[in-house]
Amino acid sequence: MANEPRKPNESAETAATMTPIAKSEKAPKKGARGRIENWGNQPIEAWIPPSDRARAEIRDLVPNPHKRRNPTDYSISLRGRMSTDQQLLFPGERRQSMRGFEDHYTDIVDFTIRGTHRAWEEKDIGYVYDFYKHNILIQDEFSTRSGRDGVIAGSLGLMNAFPDMRWIPAEVIWAGDDENGFHTSHRSFFVGTNTGWSEFGPPTGRRCTWWVVANCVVIGNEYYQEWVIENSASLVQQLGLDVREAAREKANQTDTDNFALIGLGEPDRLRGQSKPFHMPPPAEGPFDPEDFVRRMLHYVWNWRLIGTSREYVAQNVRSFGPSGRQSYGIGDYMQNIVARLAMFPDLVHQVDDVYWMGNEAEGYQVAVRWSLIGTHTGYGIYGKPTGRRVRMWGISHFAIDGGKIVEDWTMFNEFFVLQQIFRDQPFS
Repeated sequence: MANEPRKPNESAETAATMTPIAKSEKAPKKGARGRIENWGNQPIEAWIPPSDRARAEIRDLVPNPHKRRNPTDYSISLRGRMSTDQQLLFPGERRQSMRGFEDHYTDIVDFTIRGTHRAWEEKDIGYVYDFYKHNILIQDEFSTRSGRDGVIAGSLGLMNAFPDMRWIPAEVIWAGDDENGFHTSHRSFFVGTNTGWSEFGPPTGRRCTWWVVANCVVIGNEYYQEWVIENSASLVQQLGLDVREAAREKANQTDTDNFALIGLGEPDRLRGQSKPFHMPPPAEGPFDPEDFVRRMLHYVWNWRLIGTSREYVAQNVRSFGPSGRQSYGIGDYMQNIVARLAMFPDLVHQVDDVYWMGNEAEGYQVAVRWSLIGTHTGYGIYGKPTGRRVRMWGISHFAIDGGKIVEDWTMFNEFFVLQQIFRDQPFS
């Protein structure tokens, strides 16, 4: 094979570094750990890149969040990357152990930034075949689905709707390692002009900007699991559409089973006539970002002790939420909590996952994935009460400095909340 002439459009470097697939044999050839390397149904011209063989050696690794470690500095973060050119063209040398990852990736932040850029901005969406595990579990605003083909289909639809789309990374909070899996929570912005058809109808020519948060589990160059949520209500609004009407129409087209399970039982916030449970006192020692945010969210939301926000949140806090909402200051911060509780008086809040990076001197960046359930029996921005049981989930990024939250980026599936509230009855 070494003397075999190169094929047209094949560089000498490619020919030298890529391993040929074995020709068809009577019985499949078995490699390390008894795996079948070739079933004999591949074309002779096909090749297996060395990176694929490297990943094959760690296929048995499964992420273990119980052994996850949080980075205590910002040596691997977006803070050290000064420009787009530096991020994309000159990533530098490898900075951490990344077993099974492609050689050119330097660290988990670099993997997140450059891999996403290639797939979505350079329109190499087929890179998802190398980027996502074949049976990845994905939780989006509306449902849980499995498989990377859905990622490709959805991405092609977005590219078609916004041909000039740009993806701008804002923050990557990460934890873990290549042995037990990396966990990343990346917040980013999409910018594009709607000159193609989308799920919301014909092109409007509107220029849109909306942000997205994705929590991912990564091991061996592949996304293993993903929770992704975007500012859909804001996007619909920027397209010039009526958000409530769009939500009603979308809900009426949705399989009724997506809504039928909402409303069974009650939000399990209290045990009969008892009060919410208490958390144990904070442990002695250094500041614990996870305990801090869990304690704050539990006592503010489940205990309704909204005024205790002052113990956790800075007076000049900046807040960013769905539908383009922004606020400044502790007063607006607390009023936002009051407004949501007023609409869903029986609301119960649950923290589903927390990880963080940083230290007391430089501050902390904390990623929190959470979920809520409540009944729409109060007045507010969603109109008069409908009595509908509503579930929502979201991701918050908290910037903590001096023991207080100074910036809060919280995204939840507001468009799905509107679908649950404004869908027609009976189901249609």
